[in-house]
Amino acid sequence: MNRNILIAILLAIVIVGGGAAYYLTAQNGEEMATMEPAGDQTAESPASGEIATPAPAPTPAPVTTSEEEVLLAPHVLGDPNAPVTIIEYASLTCPHCAAFHRETFPQIKEKYIDTGKVKLESRDFPLDERAALATLLAYCVPDDRYFPLIDLLFEQQHSWAVAPNLIEQLKKMAGFAGLSSEDADACFNNQALYDKVLGQRKIYSDSGAVSSTPTFYVNGSKIVGAQPFATFEEAIEAALN
Repeated sequence: MNRNILIAILLAIVIVGGGAAYYLTAQNGEEMATMEPAGDQTAESPASGEIATPAPAPTPAPVTTSEEEVLLAPHVLGDPNAPVTIIEYASLTCPHCAAFHRETFPQIKEKYIDTGKVKLESRDFPLDERAALATLLAYCVPDDRYFPLIDLLFEQQHSWAVAPNLIEQLKKMAGFAGLSSEDADACFNNQALYDKVLGQRKIYSDSGAVSSTPTFYVNGSKIVGAQPFATFEEAIEAALN
């Protein structure tokens, strides 16, 4: 074969092979996933007890019309007409996010959400592939099971976030929310939803709204990290008054 023709064929193979930026599949209960990074890699939040910076929160960049098409509808817990809104940006593999949901969130829910004073708006910000796959499941269950599944995923984070059989463990979590194994597989392989999850994360990051998890906005007042209940209580009371 002509040497120039052979070189051209080899170059074509390299180019085609390098074009595959994404694939997602499950085989024999094991994870096989690659995820193209969505913007800069995001670090986890400060540990609980660190005080959020007192400087004013930066104004997030406006979302364009094309970006609105990417954004998934946020899940809201509490009275939609509550006077105070807490927006939470969290990653399901973030240990500080799990600590917040175990230790602080129940107090906020009891004192403010259950009494109609506060509503929580959950915005998923997966830091890695495992968090992205878990986020897919959360979007695939019925709306009324979203928060119960999120609570379970945070409560059992230690059992699935580092498990070698990730897909199998996530399917168990999804089963508690009523999602069958077949539906979970379909969810894992829903590339359109997967792309939206990653695109949404990039929009949140590029807008300046969040650079680490967990990040919260209490009626626009920014709180960073798994802060104690007293920090949220102060911000909520200030917003109420």
